[in-house]
Amino acid sequence: MAAFDVMTGGGVLDAALRARERLAGSGLAQALAGRDPRPWGRRADERARLGWLDLPKTSRMLVDRLAVPAAEARRDGLDHVALIAVGPEGLAARAVAEAGGAAGDALTVLDGGDPAALERTLRRLDRTLVVLASKAGVSIEGDAHRRILVQAFRELGLGDAEIAARFLVITDHGSPLHGFADGCGYRVGLTDPGLPGHFGALSAYGLVPAMLAGADVTALLDQAAAALSALGPGTDGPGLLLGAVLGGCARPGPGVPGRDKVVLLGPDGLVGWLAQLVATGTGGRGRGILPLEPAGRPDPDRAPDVHTVALGGASGHDADTSVWGPPGAQFLVWEYATAVAAWLLDVDPFDEGAVWARRAEEDAAAMLRRPAEPPAGDPDFVDGGVEVRGGPASGGWFGRPGLRGALDALLDDVPPAGYLAVVGHLPGQGPVRRLAAALARRSGRPVACGTGPGHLHGTGSFHMDGPRTGAFLVLTGEAAGDRPVPGRPYTLGGLRTARALADVRALRRQGLPVLWLHLRDPAADAARLVEVITDGDHRAWRRTTGERGAYT
Repeated sequence: MAAFDVMTGGGVLDAALRARERLAGSGLAQALAGRDPRPWGRRADERARLGWLDLPKTSRMLVDRLAVPAAEARRDGLDHVALIAVGPEGLAARAVAEAGGAAGDALTVLDGGDPAALERTLRRLDRTLVVLASKAGVSIEGDAHRRILVQAFRELGLGDAEIAARFLVITDHGSPLHGFADGCGYRVGLTDPGLPGHFGALSAYGLVPAMLAGADVTALLDQAAAALSALGPGTDGPGLLLGAVLGGCARPGPGVPGRDKVVLLGPDGLVGWLAQLVATGTGGRGRGILPLEPAGRPDPDRAPDVHTVALGGASGHDADTSVWGPPGAQFLVWEYATAVAAWLLDVDPFDEGAVWARRAEEDAAAMLRRPAEPPAGDPDFVDGGVEVRGGPASGGWFGRPGLRGALDALLDDVPPAGYLAVVGHLPGQGPVRRLAAALARRSGRPVACGTGPGHLHGTGSFHMDGPRTGAFLVLTGEAAGDRPVPGRPYTLGGLRTARALADVRALRRQGLPVLWLHLRDPAADAARLVEVITDGDHRAWRRTTGERGAYT
């Protein structure tokens, strides 16, 4: 295997060395080598929770079985994979496809986050193979996308048997989706229900869609298998060191704050998958590590609790920590490091924390069963084309009229060591990232960001069960060409609205401040939001440098 290295220095190194001292006599490396989950409070018979360590070897049989069907699909001209998945399953496949060299347009993830993704799929329907992936049942987004695609295949002239042949389902043994798929005549690939979903990049969830999209997953498994020897029972392996860096930094040290917000610099797919791995694996019991995209990185001088990590050759000349290694090894080493960091934080990394996510989905489904009742209600006010609803935990924005006042009120509710999060139910990631960057500059605090229900589904363990120091901006917008869902009394637009409102309610049940903005013209209104935030930043700078003193 090419070398896998972790390099750090300064205060990060000091924290990591303190953590390694604690790890040295813990027996944790030996427990990982022996697939023993007891150090995290698990029972000895729950060895499947550590089954991800064996995937570089056991997944080879899966790849061998899939080689012929994958070749046949490409021979038949099916060179595009539409993956219906919300959360870890979709993020894993996207990361593996990117790391394995699949063409950028060969895999489309339908998770409800980007309305345009379905339209791109429908334009390539004659070349599309559909993978439906979920550890449990079909999500409401999955149900909607499956129904729309089935109808579109019928309109293309395919019969029932031909449509069934276009679908492949990946799920756990005995899950509700298993029985549903059998009833539809779909091909089914089954996985171990004991394997935590957020540790499943090298399982069928990550490998099958990526391989069908043309990724070289065999090379990735070779790289991961070669990394296993470096993750043995010793205390000097890269996984243990990286875990010590992450977990050691997140704990406050003598006279220094914890650095529990991690900016990840690297390929989009890997960063997206790592965000859900680290957030879910460490978020709990009032603590955790919050992963951030580069867009949400604030000025380091204003955010001493931020730790920057550059991945696999990413430009990180000012990164606190740099991690080098082959792509396949990155998946395995980061999973190992997350388990180590969670132990240092006294958190169970294998708890998927899905209770709140299921409740939010049930809440959205209940709204959709009552289509005659507008779930959102009237906005508190409308500023230009932006409908404003909800308010910060401090009691609202009375006396602060307009969109600027609402944003100022939300920023006021960010604690000194807190953070902001932007969740966009809008086309593409561009508007969300631009808003995250503007808010990071304005507030000086880190800003997490993501799209659709998949973002909170993947990182919600940190937001809901971690320190609970976030303030949330939820964005929805009018989508052109809204589509009805066959056999359901709602449209995709109605589904997105219900999902957004369910997320807002879930956050508010935790006592977290939430501002919900609905953009009637998403492109123009998102640009205006950036201007409002940036103008507020300029006014803050003028007051800070002027005679009137510091801005508050």
